[in-house]
Amino acid sequence: MAQEDKMVEIFIMGKKYRVPDSLTIMKAFEYAGYKYIRGCGCRGGFCGACATVYRLPEDYKLHVALACQEVVQEGMYIAHIPFYPANKESYDIGKLTPDAQSVLKHYPTVYRCVSCNTCTKACPQDIQVMDYVQAALRGDIAKAADISFDCIMCGLCASRCPAEIPQFNVGILTRRLYSKHVAPPAQHLAERLKEVEEGKFDEELEKLMKMGTEEVKELYVNRDMEPK
Repeated sequence: MAQEDKMVEIFIMGKKYRVPDSLTIMKAFEYAGYKYIRGCGCRGGFCGACATVYRLPEDYKLHVALACQEVVQEGMYIAHIPFYPANKESYDIGKLTPDAQSVLKHYPTVYRCVSCNTCTKACPQDIQVMDYVQAALRGDIAKAADISFDCIMCGLCASRCPAEIPQFNVGILTRRLYSKHVAPPAQHLAERLKEVEEGKFDEELEKLMKMGTEEVKELYVNRDMEPK
């Protein structure tokens, strides 16, 4: 804890704790003694495993966040949602067509969208969720896939939807439809697969497999990385 940090009072699953005000919700849980078995993944806002809802003093709103990103505040009343039980349909993507009928057949609740935009307000990624649901309803699979591209499947959109639409599952269906039936084949991927089949990387892989743990760690640390 940094010297300038002050302590704030929060409530985790109804129990009161005092934690440093510089901590994220996730780190505050651990500071309070919780051990993550579920609800903790990448810790960087990309996996969607730490969906959280909370209330603040004298505020009627229910707030949503990812626990790895949101910093604690005085009086926070927090509940963790490591998994949201939305319906997930099974389908053979190769047998579907990239249109509204494929979406509505598996997720008919999309018909019930009232355009309230609550799903968008609940998204910690600031994705225009209602827009991609409406695009799917119109059969604009490319647009739905594009808008929903950054979805991390946390389920917070569905948790607030009055029409009970599993928006995040609708989104991944549109992305799969787009990838399978609309997007042109990735030429660079085909070229790389051919190189793998021809054994271009066999020697390098064999060398890696013979390295010790420390050698692999050093190689990883010193790897070429794209600029941030």
